[in-house]
Amino acid sequence: MICYEYPPQTPDMSITTSSSTIRQINCCEDTVGRRKRLSVDGTGLFTFPEKNLILHTPNVKPPRPRRIILVRHGQSEGNVDESVYTRVADPNIRLTERGRREAEECGVRIREMIEKDGADDWKVYFYVSPYQRTIETLRGLGKAFDRSRIAGVREEPRVREQDFGNFQDQEQMKIQKAVRVRYGRFFYRFPNGESAADVYDRITGFRETLRTDIDIGRFQPPGEQSPNMNLVIVSHGLALRVFLMRWYKWTVEQFEGLNNMKNGNVLVMQTGQGGRYSLLVHHTQQELIDFGLTPQMLDDQIWQKTAKPGELNYDYLTNGPSFFTHFDDESNGLFS
Repeated sequence: MICYEYPPQTPDMSITTSSSTIRQINCCEDTVGRRKRLSVDGTGLFTFPEKNLILHTPNVKPPRPRRIILVRHGQSEGNVDESVYTRVADPNIRLTERGRREAEECGVRIREMIEKDGADDWKVYFYVSPYQRTIETLRGLGKAFDRSRIAGVREEPRVREQDFGNFQDQEQMKIQKAVRVRYGRFFYRFPNGESAADVYDRITGFRETLRTDIDIGRFQPPGEQSPNMNLVIVSHGLALRVFLMRWYKWTVEQFEGLNNMKNGNVLVMQTGQGGRYSLLVHHTQQELIDFGLTPQMLDDQIWQKTAKPGELNYDYLTNGPSFFTHFDDESNGLFS
């Protein structure tokens, strides 16, 4: 199988080789102001240059991005006045003037954080919810970066806001939110909408896509892959908490103890000594306690700082005997 990354020289947009004919197809995905190529081989199957590189060099994997930066959108009209939801569709709600400032300031903080690494070849790659307030946040963040620093942008519907049920009746929504507190924040499903458990299911699909993107090094062309890539996910408060829950295998009880991120703020998952992502590389323990992490969750983040990809923390809550009640305190260890 042969794959060409660059535009062909022949007028008919194809290249004939001794083994096959390969057509060149424009790939509009993952690009900012430049064109890349996606090829089709003689069997009609799509081939990606970066995946081809991995398949033919099995002992070499592209470096993991240094960070996964989670950004909650800036202050929106709905954050200020919940009655907006009764007349404006949730996906169309925009940022306030304050929210636009928060987005721009957040972009500057992200750039300064990355620049402290001292690397010359750093870049950022964005995943963004298709809602108007997250798109506007993305544009505000982007003002902090030169074009050459932006590796790409992908609109990702799976990281959208929890669906609360189309146009919302303000009084009914107050009642529903009160019922959700009694029923449980994770499992309560809004009428004609979603529960956090529903969001978990679609975030799981996104996580698998993200893991694949990381494994094949989709963010940079072959030969240009650097560990100084930074992924930025621009999304919503609940969706980001569910993403962390799914990534770190937190329980429902642990999820329900988390606090929402402030508008225009970030949580940073950064590679530690062994290459795994930990919240404790960038954040302090107190910051994570304020976010809602328990002592057991903090212990796991300490482990994540030095562990290697593929290793398992056998002492962590969900891998130990903590779900059982018939063990004595000694055998149950720290999970008694």
